[in-house]
Amino acid sequence: MSRTFLLVLSVVIATMAGAGVQAHHSFAATYIEDQTESIEGNVVNCLFRNPHSFVHMEARDKEGRLQHYAVEWAPGAQLNRQGVTPETLRTGDHVIVTGNPSRNPDDHWLRMKTITRPLDGWKWTGMFD
Repeated sequence: MSRTFLLVLSVVIATMAGAGVQAHHSFAATYIEDQTESIEGNVVNCLFRNPHSFVHMEARDKEGRLQHYAVEWAPGAQLNRQGVTPETLRTGDHVIVTGNPSRNPDDHWLRMKTITRPLDGWKWTGMFD
């Protein structure tokens, strides 16, 4: 094979590999990044996975109604490097979460900024991609 063909092939492969990275969604399209909301309630389920983990919880909204919230968290691999494991949060754990609210308030979604479990003082305040 010619050197030019290999160079062009390498550029095409590198471009295609980079396209997957660019496909990641924008947090700003889903969440209001300059606002922070706090909710307090109980963990219903914790999905520890990539590309983003989720904490599902029941908490009262501003009107006092019990709602199901989906809180988007960091990737499982990143959380693991920060000492968080799939066993860190359990169903029924009482937690306080702060995060960026969804652009659609009816969604009851947050992008996690902090999570605290008052019972034992455990807290996560890491950043995520």
